[in-house]
Amino acid sequence: MPELPEVETMVRGVRNECSGRIISTVEFVRCPRKPISVSPHRKTVAQRLKGCRIEKIHRLAKRILLELDSEESLVIEPRMTGLLLISEPPTREHRRVVWHFEPEPNRASHMEFWDRRGLGTLALLTPDRLAELQKKLGPDALEITEEQWKQRLSKTSREVKVALLDQALVAGIGNLYASEILHRSGISPLRSAATLNAKQIAKLNEATHHILNEAIHYEGSTLNDGTYRNALNKDGSYQNHHRVYQKAGNRCLRCDKGEIQRIVQAQRATFFCPGCQK
Repeated sequence: MPELPEVETMVRGVRNECSGRIISTVEFVRCPRKPISVSPHRKTVAQRLKGCRIEKIHRLAKRILLELDSEESLVIEPRMTGLLLISEPPTREHRRVVWHFEPEPNRASHMEFWDRRGLGTLALLTPDRLAELQKKLGPDALEITEEQWKQRLSKTSREVKVALLDQALVAGIGNLYASEILHRSGISPLRSAATLNAKQIAKLNEATHHILNEAIHYEGSTLNDGTYRNALNKDGSYQNHHRVYQKAGNRCLRCDKGEIQRIVQAQRATFFCPGCQK
């Protein structure tokens, strides 16, 4: 967390206010917590960003990409608790970076990165370095096709839930949405990825697009810890539509017979219904 829907929501939340803006200064805020990773050195990043125009803001898997008129790109990876905001942050003590803009009427004065646990990363990349990063990622989960699923899943015998978390196989899906996607597909998370037939792959593809787009519509999932917030520091609401995630012990809403169970796969919690995900 954040996963694809949350990162896409952040991107959409800052795009109108921050696209086309000129960065006047970059402030790395003094933070008493674990420092985030910044590459190259912070002073170098601040110097190279000063005076740059943000040409485009979009999402790359679970990362936020700011394309600059210098032809470099700033890649922001929120990881577990990072947020990109144009409003007051949830707390002052976890502020990490503030991008101050040249003033424009009726537009935000700044954008900032906030991170409670300090696991997020910032990297200023040349076009060649960005291309290297993109090559490491699989097809975007919102754009992947049935044929791509077939080709990629057939090459791994891993349990399908574990395979869905592999960003080199498909980019953007994390632990929460993998459970929701497999439940909608009616596929057991314990099933070997290579054994899925054409009908199941079609269901998986449909479920992936449906679940992720629905989650974007509701601006992502804010869980019990309250960490994830949109760009205006407001809760998402897709947590109110989860069918299995953190629903262990509840009756399955899909088959109305099974009871949602929690298991652990690759050190991550998986939620599923053994009744309709056989």
